Amino acid sequence: MLAILGFAMVATFMYLIMSGRLSALIALMIVPAAFAIFAGFGSDIGEMALEGIKNLAPTGVMLMFAILYFGVMIDAGLFDPVVGKILKAVKGDPMKIVVGTAVLALIVSLDGDGTTTYMITISAFFPLYQRLKMNPLILPTVALMAVGVTNLTPWGGPTARAASALSLDMHDLFNPLIPVMIGGAVWVIFSAYWMGKMERKRLGVLSVETMSVAIGKNEHGMVFGDEVAADENMQWKRPKLLWLNLLLTITLMVLLILGVMPLAILFMLAFAIAITINYPNVMHQKERIAAHAGNVLAVVSLVFAAGIFTGILSGTEMVDAMANSLVAIIPDAMGPHLPVITAITSMPFTFFMSNDAYYFGVLPIIAEAASNYGISAVELGRASLLGQPVHLLSPLVASTYLLVGMAKVDFGQYQRFAILWTIGTSLVMTVVALLLGVISL
Repeated sequence: MLAILGFAMVATFMYLIMSGRLSALIALMIVPAAFAIFAGFGSDIGEMALEGIKNLAPTGVMLMFAILYFGVMIDAGLFDPVVGKILKAVKGDPMKIVVGTAVLALIVSLDGDGTTTYMITISAFFPLYQRLKMNPLILPTVALMAVGVTNLTPWGGPTARAASALSLDMHDLFNPLIPVMIGGAVWVIFSAYWMGKMERKRLGVLSVETMSVAIGKNEHGMVFGDEVAADENMQWKRPKLLWLNLLLTITLMVLLILGVMPLAILFMLAFAIAITINYPNVMHQKERIAAHAGNVLAVVSLVFAAGIFTGILSGTEMVDAMANSLVAIIPDAMGPHLPVITAITSMPFTFFMSNDAYYFGVLPIIAEAASNYGISAVELGRASLLGQPVHLLSPLVASTYLLVGMAKVDFGQYQRFAILWTIGTSLVMTVVALLLGVISL
């Protein structure tokens, strides 16, 4: 019964947000509470929800100050030269812009952190998509697909979880996946090319000269919609501090990769330094914080609302019942094919539950069953990672709310647009893994 309620809860949530009947923020709170009451857990809702919020609190704090930090960097003009050079390189061609999005996201996401990848990629390309009136859903879709591929690195999270859950050697688990990731990256670039080609057909190619006359540019090549917008933005630019801001950002990225302290603390300190350097006037600091308050509220409120959803899903043990029921429906005759089954089922598994729940709760059960057919745990571990591109589209992934918030798109519309592309990424990586013998059929 708990499994049925769990699946019904997730299905109801997805239907409500994808149909536009409720916003993601409201659905994340109302739907789990309603199902908990129906399941007889009404008196425990507060405790379960609070536990879920506590678990996501560090992520919420990190996203809050990460948004503020990169907001200050954008205000100060750190990314203006990048956008200007990209604009000249792509020459107003939507296809080149989308491919450039994919390449930048793939490179940046090698640090294993989707949050920083989204911030840098969206910050650099969002103005171009706006100026050319390109489909706003393409930018976050391509960025997420790229992160879904590079998220398989040992420092990305899922691979470490799989290795820990199955007591595997990281070298044996990860190294065979490198050509699979390369195959996934090629698919991401191809997908970007295809989406960009469709946009080029719809919009045509706008020359840089025409764009400069039509929308104006500052000394860095950063584009603006009109002279008023240019004047308003220019007062916050700090071109003399460009190299100092770049050094600060690079230092932050290095520290994030090294993991010298919790991400939330790093971003808090980096933001404090950045706003003090660029805007020493206290009134200016207040203005810049207020300017980005909307983005902060939109993203962080969703993260804490997601805490209620995950807290109730775990506290009622619905997630455990869902995992056991899904494993139980695999027929014995399909046992020898568990690697490819695991690769395919990892998509819905990791979409409906957190990575922790899947890798520490579900994967060991599957691996135990697979051992009866002579299938090694390391092969199951590799297969379990191939659904990560779909996992990132889950409403349970906090960084995805940051992505849609920065790209200014509706969460439900974004899921409808991106779901087939992310499934395609996982399937392509699965096919490559099968062809190369990384997993067996």
